[in-house]
Amino acid sequence: PLVYETNNRSASIPLIFPEIVGDDSPTINTVHCADDDSVLTYLGAEDSYLPKTIPSDTSTLLNEATIDLNIGTSEDPRIIKVGQSLNPQELGDFTAFLSKHRQAFAWSYEDMLGLDPDIVVHNIVTLPNIKPVKQKLRKMHPRVALLVKEELQRLLSASFIQPIDYPQWVSNVVPVTKATGKIRICTDFRDLNLACPKDDFPLPNIDQLVDLTAGHEMLSLMDGFSGYNQILIAPEDQHKNSFITPWGTFCYRVMPFGLKNAGATYQRAMTYIFHDLLHKTVEDYVDNLLGKSKRR
Repeated sequence: PLVYETNNRSASIPLIFPEIVGDDSPTINTVHCADDDSVLTYLGAEDSYLPKTIPSDTSTLLNEATIDLNIGTSEDPRIIKVGQSLNPQELGDFTAFLSKHRQAFAWSYEDMLGLDPDIVVHNIVTLPNIKPVKQKLRKMHPRVALLVKEELQRLLSASFIQPIDYPQWVSNVVPVTKATGKIRICTDFRDLNLACPKDDFPLPNIDQLVDLTAGHEMLSLMDGFSGYNQILIAPEDQHKNSFITPWGTFCYRVMPFGLKNAGATYQRAMTYIFHDLLHKTVEDYVDNLLGKSKRR
């Protein structure tokens, strides 16, 4: 097998390909990918390269076993996952600390206070020379329409969406079935996204974030609970993300997935909030937060 590395910043792990050419055939040193701008550079044969760069227990490091830990009560459980490598003293200290501060975490949509608009709002900026697009309602099976109605009611009760009349921009929903049999409502924002200029706020370099964990004995991973939905859309722009369903037209009050520049807005908010901790005790990539400790 042959080993290549990619210049794609989101994937720096060496790629291994079976050697499909004969032993006498020349090795291709550079491969240009057709679907994007990625370039693969030949590093060497697997037996000569991999042992020097990748530990033999890589799969173990990437898939550490976890256990469920209840930091709530038996009547009101609050379950998190912790690594099995914690010793009893660490597990006890960890449980006591998180139990004391469990109200700092969101366990349901009702717990989500959202980010203060003084910190961040998402603006949907559209180019003035592009006319609004109104997509026509796509047909869907009546059974799916009922599931969409159920999801709309959940989003309305959480104040994520609101009804809207006479919107200029209208996008269709794309119902996606979850493993539970329920529906996740995705929105086809392609027309709207084409009208939006790119927000150039930078995302962190993943390779650098990985390097910055070196020398730390304990890592704590936190995932933003419906993180995008905790950022309000500027009131004057909410009508632009309107979507149509068999049950009417609605618009998001909060930032949904699928909007162009949503990731940049979220990263801007996290950088503002954690700027004095970043690259010291905290690393962040959009809604993924990492706390790191030099000692256990």
